[in-house]
Amino acid sequence: MNQARMICAGPRASRAMAGGSRGRLQFTRQIHHSLMALNLDDKDVSSSSSSDKDSSATVASSQTGQGYAPVQTLNKSPIVQKLWKTRDEAKRRIMGDMTLGESEYGDLSLATADVISGRNSCSYEPPSKIGKHPSESEVGIEYPFSTDEFLKETYKNPWGEMRFGKILEDLDALAGNIAFEHVEGNPLIVTAGVDRIRLRERPNIGADQQLSGRVTWVGSSSMEIRMRIAAVGSDAEWLEAYFTFVTLHPETKQAIRISPLLPETDEERGAFELGALKAQAKKAARKNKIQIGRPLSEESLKIDTRAARLLEEAGTLLRMPSLADQDTMLISQTAQSNAMVAQPQARNLHDRIFGGFLMRRSFELAFATAYLFGGDKPRFLEVDDISFDKPVDVGDLLVFKVRKSA
Repeated sequence: MNQARMICAGPRASRAMAGGSRGRLQFTRQIHHSLMALNLDDKDVSSSSSSDKDSSATVASSQTGQGYAPVQTLNKSPIVQKLWKTRDEAKRRIMGDMTLGESEYGDLSLATADVISGRNSCSYEPPSKIGKHPSESEVGIEYPFSTDEFLKETYKNPWGEMRFGKILEDLDALAGNIAFEHVEGNPLIVTAGVDRIRLRERPNIGADQQLSGRVTWVGSSSMEIRMRIAAVGSDAEWLEAYFTFVTLHPETKQAIRISPLLPETDEERGAFELGALKAQAKKAARKNKIQIGRPLSEESLKIDTRAARLLEEAGTLLRMPSLADQDTMLISQTAQSNAMVAQPQARNLHDRIFGGFLMRRSFELAFATAYLFGGDKPRFLEVDDISFDKPVDVGDLLVFKVRKSA
């Protein structure tokens, strides 16, 4: 098992540590842009919301001009491009700014233009006491791999299989669209973390796939989103993922209440109860976190005991390596890292570095490390937990670190 953390801290001095196949990752200007080479039809994006955001799945409407897209969609995957164009248009519709953009502000983004015009670009409305049904937040998008060679090439790894690092970016983008469909007004929506990403089977990259998801649980200011990927026409999902989003006041950046969720079916009620249990477990885990000077909980004692045993086993390798098992090595000897300056091409719609980009870079470093020390191509199974502790800004120095832990 690979384990590590991603920590993104402070302006110009961010640090990142990347996790592996099972890991812990503790971490505007608009232009015309065409997807003509990618042959991605707007109908690939679908939303079941019946609110003001009903038609948010229609990308680049006649009011914004064909081919219009926020500048942040450049250098992103075709799927992320479409999802972000969809969300940007939905925000414009809610704010009554359908004509804002090319003609009025040229190459300025929506957020920048609102600052110039003196408007509040992140208007906030108190949540409805009635709530919303899970189906109102459902969003889906298709990958037409069978007919689009350009798209398939984007997602292909060296062995002709799915490149899962790109899927991580799409999951984060879709989760943002789903969260936007559930909230009211235009609060700040932030990815708090990922509870689990599980691969059930190896997908066929030559077959069309569909990524979809919906809100499954809502607390006071956070929501859980479940997403799945399955071949078009099949109910057998080959990947499932749970993301947690929080809503913040656009000005104070403090957590704000969001609309409650109203499950209707037995399946929706079961998913809601499961989400509530996981939320309680997270709170308990934070409470039981090991701290200096504080008594250890039962779970913490187990971890401490295992750590002591591992240190004892490493004693021979540290003091008398000639007597140690020749098939063993110190964890520190497996450490790999790379550094980069966060570039503007990796930013999201909030002009912060895209969380999906950070996950992809972390995953691909972990994959390469497992390949290096395993001697053969590794197989990705699942990610246990990802948490985004602090935002990363353009220009921050990132250091991704990974090491094998088992």
